[in-house]
Amino acid sequence: MKVLFARQALLPEGWTEDVAVEIGADGRIADVTPGATPSGQALDILLPAPANLHSHAFQRAMAGLTEARGPDPRDSFWTWRTLMFRFLDHLTPEDVQAIAAFVQMQMLEAGYACNVEFHYMHHQPGGQPYPNLAEMAERIVAATEESGIGLTLLPVLYQFGGCDGRVLGPGQVRFGNDPNQFARLMEGSSAALARLPADTRLGVAPHSLRAVAPESLTDTLALTDGPVHMHLAEQLAEVEEVEAMLGARPVRWLLENASVDRRWCLIHCTQMEPDETAALAATGAVAGLCPITEASLGDGIFDGKRWLRAGGAFGVGSDSNIRISLTEELRLLEYTQRLRDRARAVLATTDRSTGRVLFEGAASGGAQAAGRESGAIASGLWADLLALDGNAVDLAGRKGDRLLDAFIFAGDDRLVCDVWSAGRHMVREGRHIAHETITRNYLGTLERLGDVL
Repeated sequence: MKVLFARQALLPEGWTEDVAVEIGADGRIADVTPGATPSGQALDILLPAPANLHSHAFQRAMAGLTEARGPDPRDSFWTWRTLMFRFLDHLTPEDVQAIAAFVQMQMLEAGYACNVEFHYMHHQPGGQPYPNLAEMAERIVAATEESGIGLTLLPVLYQFGGCDGRVLGPGQVRFGNDPNQFARLMEGSSAALARLPADTRLGVAPHSLRAVAPESLTDTLALTDGPVHMHLAEQLAEVEEVEAMLGARPVRWLLENASVDRRWCLIHCTQMEPDETAALAATGAVAGLCPITEASLGDGIFDGKRWLRAGGAFGVGSDSNIRISLTEELRLLEYTQRLRDRARAVLATTDRSTGRVLFEGAASGGAQAAGRESGAIASGLWADLLALDGNAVDLAGRKGDRLLDAFIFAGDDRLVCDVWSAGRHMVREGRHIAHETITRNYLGTLERLGDVL
Protein backbone atom coordinates (compact mmCIF):
# COMPACT_ATOMS: atom_id res chain seq x y z
CA MET A 1 0.00 0.00 0.00
CA LYS A 2 1.31 3.44 -1.01
CA VAL A 3 0.28 6.44 1.12
CA LEU A 4 0.17 10.08 0.04
CA PHE A 5 -0.43 12.87 2.56
CA ALA A 6 -1.63 16.23 1.24
CA ARG A 7 -1.97 19.45 3.21
CA GLN A 8 -4.81 20.38 0.84
CA ALA A 9 -6.74 18.10 -1.49
CA LEU A 10 -9.72 18.62 -3.77
CA LEU A 11 -12.18 15.85 -2.87
CA PRO A 12 -15.67 15.32 -4.33
CA GLU A 13 -17.12 17.15 -1.32
CA GLY A 14 -14.74 20.09 -1.75
CA TRP A 15 -11.42 21.32 -0.42
CA THR A 16 -10.14 19.34 2.56
CA GLU A 17 -7.02 19.63 4.71
CA ASP A 18 -4.62 16.94 5.92
CA VAL A 19 -5.78 14.18 3.60
CA ALA A 20 -4.24 10.71 3.49
CA VAL A 21 -4.76 8.81 0.24
CA GLU A 22 -3.95 5.10 0.17
CA ILE A 23 -3.18 3.55 -3.22
CA GLY A 24 -3.50 -0.21 -3.57
CA ALA A 25 -1.24 -2.52 -5.54
CA ASP A 26 -3.96 -2.64 -8.20
CA GLY A 27 -3.54 1.10 -8.93
CA ARG A 28 -6.87 2.09 -7.40
CA ILE A 29 -7.49 4.43 -4.49
CA ALA A 30 -8.06 2.15 -1.50
CA ASP A 31 -8.99 4.81 1.06
CA VAL A 32 -9.24 8.57 1.53
CA THR A 33 -8.95 9.94 5.08
CA PRO A 34 -9.49 13.66 5.81
CA GLY A 35 -7.93 15.12 8.97
CA ALA A 36 -5.30 12.39 9.03
CA THR A 37 -1.99 12.24 10.86
CA PRO A 38 0.96 12.84 8.50
CA SER A 39 2.44 9.67 7.00
CA GLY A 40 3.83 8.46 3.68
CA GLN A 41 4.82 10.91 0.91
CA ALA A 42 4.14 14.51 1.91
CA LEU A 43 2.53 16.77 -0.69
CA ASP A 44 1.30 20.35 -0.69
CA ILE A 45 -1.73 20.23 -3.00
CA LEU A 46 -3.35 17.09 -4.45
CA LEU A 47 -5.83 17.11 -7.35
CA PRO A 48 -7.48 14.51 -9.58
CA ALA A 49 -5.48 14.27 -12.81
CA PRO A 50 -7.67 14.71 -15.91
CA ALA A 51 -7.65 12.63 -19.07
CA ASN A 52 -6.55 14.26 -22.33
CA LEU A 53 -9.65 13.30 -24.31
CA HIS A 54 -8.55 13.99 -27.90
CA SER A 55 -5.14 13.46 -29.47
CA HIS A 56 -3.67 12.80 -32.91
CA ALA A 57 -0.18 11.94 -31.64
CA PHE A 58 1.70 12.04 -34.97
CA GLN A 59 0.80 15.70 -35.56
CA ARG A 60 3.15 16.73 -32.71
CA ALA A 61 6.07 16.47 -35.13
CA MET A 62 4.39 19.11 -37.36
CA ALA A 63 4.53 21.79 -34.66
CA GLY A 64 5.85 25.04 -36.15
CA LEU A 65 5.75 23.80 -39.75
CA THR A 66 2.40 25.27 -40.83
CA GLU A 67 2.53 28.89 -39.69
CA ALA A 68 3.48 30.50 -43.03
CA ARG A 69 0.76 31.55 -45.45
CA GLY A 70 0.35 29.26 -48.44
CA PRO A 71 -0.52 30.15 -52.03
CA ASP A 72 -4.21 30.50 -51.13
CA PRO A 73 -4.99 34.15 -50.29
CA ARG A 74 -7.03 32.93 -47.30
CA ASP A 75 -5.34 30.20 -45.28
CA SER A 76 -7.77 27.94 -43.43
CA PHE A 77 -8.33 24.59 -41.79
CA TRP A 78 -8.59 23.08 -45.26
CA THR A 79 -5.18 24.35 -46.43
CA TRP A 80 -3.66 23.16 -43.15
CA ARG A 81 -5.23 19.74 -43.70
CA THR A 82 -3.55 19.46 -47.12
CA LEU A 83 -0.17 20.09 -45.49
CA MET A 84 -0.95 17.51 -42.80
CA PHE A 85 -1.75 14.86 -45.43
CA ARG A 86 1.54 15.65 -47.17
CA PHE A 87 3.47 15.37 -43.90
CA LEU A 88 2.07 12.02 -42.81
CA ASP A 89 3.19 10.35 -46.04
CA HIS A 90 6.74 10.47 -44.64
CA LEU A 91 6.02 8.72 -41.33
CA THR A 92 7.12 5.15 -40.59
CA PRO A 93 5.76 2.97 -37.78
CA GLU A 94 8.98 3.61 -35.85
CA ASP A 95 8.43 7.37 -36.23
CA VAL A 96 4.88 7.11 -34.95
CA GLN A 97 5.99 5.17 -31.87
CA ALA A 98 8.70 7.70 -31.01
CA ILE A 99 6.36 10.66 -31.54
CA ALA A 100 3.54 9.07 -29.53
CA ALA A 101 5.82 8.29 -26.59
CA PHE A 102 7.03 11.90 -26.56
CA VAL A 103 3.46 13.21 -26.74
CA GLN A 104 2.36 10.98 -23.87
CA MET A 105 5.37 12.03 -21.80
CA GLN A 106 4.51 15.69 -22.32
CA MET A 107 0.88 14.99 -21.39
CA LEU A 108 1.98 13.46 -18.10
CA GLU A 109 4.33 16.35 -17.36
CA ALA A 110 1.44 18.74 -18.03
CA GLY A 111 -0.76 16.94 -15.48
CA TYR A 112 -2.80 14.55 -17.63
CA ALA A 113 -3.02 10.92 -16.45
CA CYS A 114 -4.62 9.38 -19.55
CA ASN A 115 -4.28 9.73 -23.30
CA VAL A 116 -7.41 9.20 -25.40
CA GLU A 117 -5.88 8.57 -28.80
CA PHE A 118 -8.13 9.24 -31.81
CA HIS A 119 -6.08 6.85 -33.89
CA TYR A 120 -6.64 7.13 -37.63
CA MET A 121 -3.31 6.49 -39.37
CA HIS A 122 -3.55 2.76 -40.04
CA HIS A 123 -1.82 1.96 -43.36
CA GLN A 124 1.34 2.44 -45.40
CA PRO A 125 1.88 5.49 -47.64
CA GLY A 126 -0.33 4.91 -50.66
CA GLY A 127 -2.98 3.15 -48.57
CA GLN A 128 -1.72 -0.45 -48.69
CA PRO A 129 -2.35 -2.15 -45.32
CA TYR A 130 0.65 -3.36 -43.34
CA PRO A 131 1.00 -7.16 -43.21
CA ASN A 132 -0.20 -6.77 -39.63
CA LEU A 133 -3.37 -4.70 -40.03
CA ALA A 134 -2.99 -3.37 -36.47
CA GLU A 135 0.69 -2.43 -36.91
CA MET A 136 0.11 1.24 -36.07
CA ALA A 137 -2.12 0.42 -33.11
CA GLU A 138 0.69 -1.76 -31.78
CA ARG A 139 3.02 1.22 -32.10
CA ILE A 140 0.71 3.33 -29.93
CA VAL A 141 0.68 0.48 -27.42
CA ALA A 142 4.49 0.29 -27.47
CA ALA A 143 4.69 4.04 -26.86
CA THR A 144 2.32 3.66 -23.91
CA GLU A 145 4.56 0.97 -22.43
CA GLU A 146 7.39 3.51 -22.55
CA SER A 147 5.46 6.43 -21.08
CA GLY A 148 3.30 4.66 -18.48
CA ILE A 149 0.27 6.85 -19.24
CA GLY A 150 -3.26 5.45 -19.14
CA LEU A 151 -4.58 4.74 -22.62
CA THR A 152 -7.99 4.74 -24.22
CA LEU A 153 -7.42 3.76 -27.84
CA LEU A 154 -10.01 4.82 -30.40
CA PRO A 155 -9.41 3.22 -33.81
CA VAL A 156 -11.01 5.50 -36.40
CA LEU A 157 -13.31 4.42 -39.21
CA TYR A 158 -12.63 6.67 -42.20
CA GLN A 159 -14.35 5.61 -45.43
CA PHE A 160 -14.75 8.61 -47.74
CA GLY A 161 -13.29 11.98 -48.66
CA GLY A 162 -16.64 13.73 -48.19
CA CYS A 163 -20.38 13.35 -47.72
CA ASP A 164 -20.81 12.59 -51.42
CA GLY A 165 -18.83 9.35 -51.01
CA ARG A 166 -15.83 10.49 -53.04
CA VAL A 167 -12.70 8.40 -52.81
CA LEU A 168 -9.99 9.26 -50.34
CA GLY A 169 -7.34 11.61 -51.61
CA PRO A 170 -3.54 11.52 -51.21
CA GLY A 171 -2.60 11.22 -47.56
CA GLN A 172 -6.14 10.27 -46.54
CA VAL A 173 -5.63 6.80 -48.00
CA ARG A 174 -3.53 5.92 -44.94
CA PHE A 175 -6.72 6.28 -42.89
CA GLY A 176 -9.17 4.38 -45.07
CA ASN A 177 -11.03 1.16 -44.24
CA ASP A 178 -14.28 -0.38 -45.33
CA PRO A 179 -16.49 -1.71 -42.49
CA ASN A 180 -15.29 -5.33 -42.83
CA GLN A 181 -11.62 -4.43 -42.75
CA PHE A 182 -12.26 -2.05 -39.89
CA ALA A 183 -13.86 -4.83 -37.85
CA ARG A 184 -10.66 -6.85 -38.29
CA LEU A 185 -8.61 -3.80 -37.30
CA MET A 186 -10.63 -3.52 -34.10
CA GLU A 187 -9.91 -7.17 -33.31
CA GLY A 188 -6.19 -6.62 -33.85
CA SER A 189 -6.22 -3.46 -31.75
CA SER A 190 -7.97 -5.26 -28.90
CA ALA A 191 -5.34 -8.00 -28.98
CA ALA A 192 -2.54 -5.42 -28.92
CA LEU A 193 -4.03 -3.67 -25.88
CA ALA A 194 -3.89 -6.90 -23.88
CA ARG A 195 -0.21 -6.11 -23.20
CA LEU A 196 -1.12 -3.01 -21.20
CA PRO A 197 -2.34 -2.64 -17.58
CA ALA A 198 -5.95 -3.12 -16.50
CA ASP A 199 -6.85 0.58 -16.75
CA THR A 200 -6.56 0.43 -20.58
CA ARG A 201 -9.76 0.86 -22.61
CA LEU A 202 -10.79 0.30 -26.24
CA GLY A 203 -13.38 2.55 -27.85
CA VAL A 204 -14.31 3.44 -31.40
CA ALA A 205 -14.34 6.60 -33.49
CA PRO A 206 -16.44 7.01 -36.61
CA HIS A 207 -14.39 9.96 -37.83
CA SER A 208 -17.14 12.39 -38.86
CA LEU A 209 -20.35 12.61 -40.82
CA ARG A 210 -18.22 13.61 -43.81
CA ALA A 211 -16.07 10.50 -43.71
CA VAL A 212 -18.44 7.72 -42.62
CA ALA A 213 -21.52 6.39 -44.42
CA PRO A 214 -24.67 6.88 -42.33
CA GLU A 215 -25.52 3.19 -42.68
CA SER A 216 -22.12 2.25 -41.20
CA LEU A 217 -22.69 4.00 -37.89
CA THR A 218 -24.78 1.32 -36.19
CA ASP A 219 -22.44 -1.54 -37.11
CA THR A 220 -19.40 0.48 -36.01
CA LEU A 221 -20.87 1.21 -32.58
CA ALA A 222 -21.55 -2.50 -32.07
CA LEU A 223 -17.85 -3.38 -32.32
CA THR A 224 -17.17 -2.39 -28.70
CA ASP A 225 -18.98 -1.34 -25.56
CA GLY A 226 -16.37 1.36 -24.97
CA PRO A 227 -16.51 5.11 -25.63
CA VAL A 228 -17.67 6.52 -28.97
CA HIS A 229 -15.97 9.67 -30.26
CA MET A 230 -16.71 11.68 -33.40
CA HIS A 231 -15.70 15.04 -34.86
CA LEU A 232 -18.85 17.14 -35.13
CA ALA A 233 -19.69 20.65 -36.38
CA GLU A 234 -16.11 21.92 -36.39
CA GLN A 235 -16.06 24.08 -39.54
CA LEU A 236 -18.67 26.11 -41.44
CA ALA A 237 -17.83 24.32 -44.70
CA GLU A 238 -18.40 20.98 -42.96
CA VAL A 239 -21.81 22.10 -41.68
CA GLU A 240 -22.80 23.27 -45.16
CA GLU A 241 -21.64 20.02 -46.79
CA VAL A 242 -23.50 17.83 -44.30
CA GLU A 243 -26.67 19.89 -44.61
CA ALA A 244 -26.53 19.76 -48.42
CA MET A 245 -26.02 15.98 -48.55
CA LEU A 246 -27.93 14.70 -45.50
CA GLY A 247 -30.66 17.31 -45.30
CA ALA A 248 -29.86 18.56 -41.81
CA ARG A 249 -27.10 20.31 -39.89
CA PRO A 250 -24.62 17.85 -38.29
CA VAL A 251 -25.86 18.05 -34.70
CA ARG A 252 -29.50 17.80 -35.69
CA TRP A 253 -28.84 14.89 -38.05
CA LEU A 254 -26.91 12.97 -35.40
CA LEU A 255 -29.54 13.49 -32.71
CA GLU A 256 -32.26 12.31 -35.08
CA ASN A 257 -30.36 9.26 -36.36
CA ALA A 258 -28.27 7.94 -33.45
CA SER A 259 -28.87 7.15 -29.80
CA VAL A 260 -26.46 9.70 -28.40
CA ASP A 261 -25.86 9.24 -24.66
CA ARG A 262 -23.13 9.38 -21.99
CA ARG A 263 -21.04 6.91 -23.98
CA TRP A 264 -20.47 9.57 -26.65
CA CYS A 265 -17.92 12.35 -26.89
CA LEU A 266 -18.43 14.88 -29.69
CA ILE A 267 -15.27 16.72 -30.62
CA HIS A 268 -15.14 20.51 -31.17
CA CYS A 269 -18.84 21.41 -31.74
CA THR A 270 -17.78 24.98 -32.47
CA GLN A 271 -20.52 25.50 -35.08
CA MET A 272 -23.73 24.87 -33.13
CA GLU A 273 -26.91 26.91 -32.96
CA PRO A 274 -28.43 27.62 -29.51
CA ASP A 275 -31.11 24.94 -29.74
CA GLU A 276 -28.53 22.39 -30.92
CA THR A 277 -26.30 23.23 -27.96
CA ALA A 278 -29.10 22.68 -25.44
CA ALA A 279 -30.32 19.47 -27.12
CA LEU A 280 -26.86 17.89 -27.34
CA ALA A 281 -26.05 18.84 -23.74
CA ALA A 282 -29.24 17.10 -22.58
CA THR A 283 -28.06 13.73 -23.96
CA GLY A 284 -25.30 13.47 -21.34
CA ALA A 285 -22.61 13.27 -24.04
CA VAL A 286 -19.28 14.99 -23.43
CA ALA A 287 -18.20 17.99 -25.47
CA GLY A 288 -14.56 17.28 -26.36
CA LEU A 289 -12.94 20.70 -26.48
CA CYS A 290 -9.47 21.48 -27.82
CA PRO A 291 -9.17 25.27 -27.45
CA ILE A 292 -5.53 25.55 -28.54
CA THR A 293 -6.09 23.60 -31.75
CA GLU A 294 -9.47 25.24 -32.38
CA ALA A 295 -7.78 28.63 -32.15
CA SER A 296 -4.86 27.48 -34.31
CA LEU A 297 -7.18 26.24 -37.07
CA GLY A 298 -9.68 29.08 -36.86
CA ASP A 299 -12.54 26.71 -35.98
CA GLY A 300 -14.55 29.15 -33.92
CA ILE A 301 -15.59 29.46 -30.27
CA PHE A 302 -17.51 26.76 -28.43
CA ASP A 303 -20.61 28.08 -26.64
CA GLY A 304 -19.41 27.06 -23.20
CA LYS A 305 -21.72 29.34 -21.26
CA ARG A 306 -24.88 27.95 -22.84
CA TRP A 307 -23.56 24.38 -22.69
CA LEU A 308 -22.87 24.49 -18.95
CA ARG A 309 -26.18 26.19 -18.19
CA ALA A 310 -27.86 23.29 -20.00
CA GLY A 311 -26.03 20.83 -17.73
CA GLY A 312 -23.54 19.71 -20.36
CA ALA A 313 -20.37 17.75 -19.58
CA PHE A 314 -17.03 18.72 -21.11
CA GLY A 315 -13.37 17.79 -21.15
CA VAL A 316 -10.25 19.03 -22.93
CA GLY A 317 -7.73 17.51 -25.30
CA SER A 318 -4.58 18.57 -27.09
CA ASP A 319 -5.75 17.38 -30.55
CA SER A 320 -2.98 18.47 -32.97
CA ASN A 321 -0.48 18.52 -30.07
CA ILE A 322 1.29 21.62 -31.35
CA ARG A 323 1.32 22.66 -27.71
CA ILE A 324 0.51 20.26 -24.87
CA SER A 325 -0.64 22.28 -21.88
CA LEU A 326 -3.49 21.49 -19.51
CA THR A 327 -3.53 24.98 -18.00
CA GLU A 328 -3.50 26.69 -21.39
CA GLU A 329 -6.41 24.61 -22.71
CA LEU A 330 -8.49 25.55 -19.67
CA ARG A 331 -7.43 29.19 -19.68
CA LEU A 332 -8.17 29.59 -23.38
CA LEU A 333 -11.58 27.97 -22.97
CA GLU A 334 -12.58 30.68 -20.49
CA TYR A 335 -10.80 33.54 -22.26
CA THR A 336 -12.55 32.87 -25.58
CA GLN A 337 -15.88 33.11 -23.75
CA ARG A 338 -14.78 36.46 -22.29
CA LEU A 339 -13.67 37.82 -25.65
CA ARG A 340 -16.94 36.82 -27.29
CA ASP A 341 -19.19 38.09 -24.49
CA ARG A 342 -17.05 41.03 -23.35
CA ALA A 343 -17.41 39.80 -19.79
CA ARG A 344 -15.34 38.23 -17.02
CA ALA A 345 -15.58 34.97 -15.07
CA VAL A 346 -18.08 33.72 -17.64
CA LEU A 347 -18.03 30.05 -16.60
CA ALA A 348 -17.88 30.65 -12.84
CA THR A 349 -20.90 29.93 -10.63
CA THR A 350 -22.05 31.48 -7.37
CA ASP A 351 -20.35 28.74 -5.36
CA ARG A 352 -17.37 27.75 -7.55
CA SER A 353 -14.67 29.94 -9.07
CA THR A 354 -13.79 29.89 -12.75
CA GLY A 355 -10.72 27.74 -12.16
CA ARG A 356 -12.65 25.19 -10.16
CA VAL A 357 -15.46 24.94 -12.71
CA LEU A 358 -12.87 24.41 -15.44
CA PHE A 359 -10.72 21.92 -13.57
CA GLU A 360 -13.47 19.79 -12.06
CA GLY A 361 -15.31 19.79 -15.37
CA ALA A 362 -12.24 18.62 -17.24
CA ALA A 363 -11.52 15.92 -14.66
CA SER A 364 -15.03 14.44 -14.59
CA GLY A 365 -15.81 14.93 -18.29
CA GLY A 366 -12.42 13.62 -19.36
CA ALA A 367 -12.91 10.46 -17.30
CA GLN A 368 -16.35 9.92 -18.82
CA ALA A 369 -15.04 10.44 -22.34
CA ALA A 370 -12.16 8.02 -21.70
CA GLY A 371 -14.49 5.36 -20.30
CA ARG A 372 -12.20 5.48 -17.29
CA GLU A 373 -13.08 5.07 -13.63
CA SER A 374 -11.31 8.22 -12.49
CA GLY A 375 -11.90 11.97 -12.37
CA ALA A 376 -12.03 12.39 -8.59
CA ILE A 377 -10.09 11.48 -5.45
CA ALA A 378 -12.38 8.78 -4.10
CA SER A 379 -12.12 5.17 -2.98
CA GLY A 380 -12.38 2.61 -5.75
CA LEU A 381 -11.33 4.91 -8.58
CA TRP A 382 -8.05 4.68 -10.45
CA ALA A 383 -5.35 6.69 -8.69
CA ASP A 384 -5.05 9.38 -11.39
CA LEU A 385 -3.54 12.17 -9.33
CA LEU A 386 -1.45 15.29 -9.73
CA ALA A 387 0.37 17.31 -7.10
CA LEU A 388 1.18 21.01 -7.31
CA ASP A 389 4.26 22.68 -5.88
CA GLY A 390 3.01 24.67 -2.90
CA ASN A 391 6.26 26.65 -2.83
CA ALA A 392 5.62 28.12 -6.30
CA VAL A 393 5.44 31.91 -6.25
CA ASP A 394 2.10 31.98 -8.08
CA LEU A 395 0.49 29.85 -5.35
CA ALA A 396 1.87 31.79 -2.39
CA GLY A 397 -0.86 32.46 0.18
CA ARG A 398 -3.56 30.82 -1.93
CA LYS A 399 -6.07 28.29 -0.62
CA GLY A 400 -9.11 26.50 -1.95
CA ASP A 401 -10.53 27.67 -5.27
CA ARG A 402 -7.96 30.45 -5.46
CA LEU A 403 -5.29 27.77 -5.80
CA LEU A 404 -6.90 26.56 -9.01
CA ASP A 405 -7.46 30.11 -10.25
CA ALA A 406 -3.78 30.89 -9.70
CA PHE A 407 -2.66 27.60 -11.26
CA ILE A 408 -4.70 28.14 -14.43
CA PHE A 409 -4.68 31.92 -14.89
CA ALA A 410 -1.38 33.02 -13.30
CA GLY A 411 0.80 29.94 -13.43
CA ASP A 412 1.28 27.13 -15.91
CA ASP A 413 2.09 23.42 -16.10
CA ARG A 414 5.49 23.98 -14.48
CA LEU A 415 3.64 24.03 -11.16
CA VAL A 416 2.91 20.30 -11.61
CA CYS A 417 5.46 18.39 -9.56
CA ASP A 418 4.13 14.82 -9.40
CA VAL A 419 1.68 12.77 -11.48
CA TRP A 420 0.31 9.27 -10.94
CA SER A 421 -1.57 7.31 -13.62
CA ALA A 422 -3.52 4.42 -12.08
CA GLY A 423 -1.02 4.55 -9.23
CA ARG A 424 2.04 4.57 -11.51
CA HIS A 425 4.26 7.43 -10.29
CA MET A 426 5.45 8.67 -13.70
CA VAL A 427 6.32 12.34 -13.02
CA ARG A 428 8.56 13.26 -10.10
CA GLU A 429 9.70 16.79 -9.31
CA GLY A 430 8.15 17.96 -12.57
CA ARG A 431 9.95 15.51 -14.84
CA HIS A 432 8.92 12.20 -16.38
CA ILE A 433 11.02 9.31 -15.10
CA ALA A 434 12.08 8.39 -18.69
CA HIS A 435 12.33 11.96 -19.98
CA GLU A 436 15.83 11.72 -21.43
CA THR A 437 15.35 8.44 -23.31
CA ILE A 438 11.96 9.35 -24.77
CA THR A 439 13.18 12.81 -25.80
CA ARG A 440 16.31 11.39 -27.43
CA ASN A 441 14.24 8.99 -29.53
CA TYR A 442 11.89 11.79 -30.58
CA LEU A 443 14.78 14.04 -31.62
CA GLY A 444 16.16 11.19 -33.71
CA THR A 445 12.83 10.99 -35.54
CA LEU A 446 12.81 14.74 -36.19
CA GLU A 447 16.35 14.54 -37.57
CA ARG A 448 15.35 11.75 -39.94
CA LEU A 449 12.28 13.58 -41.15
CA GLY A 450 14.12 16.83 -41.78
CA ASP A 451 12.11 19.71 -43.27
CA VAL A 452 9.53 17.64 -45.14
CA LEU A 453 7.16 20.58 -45.61
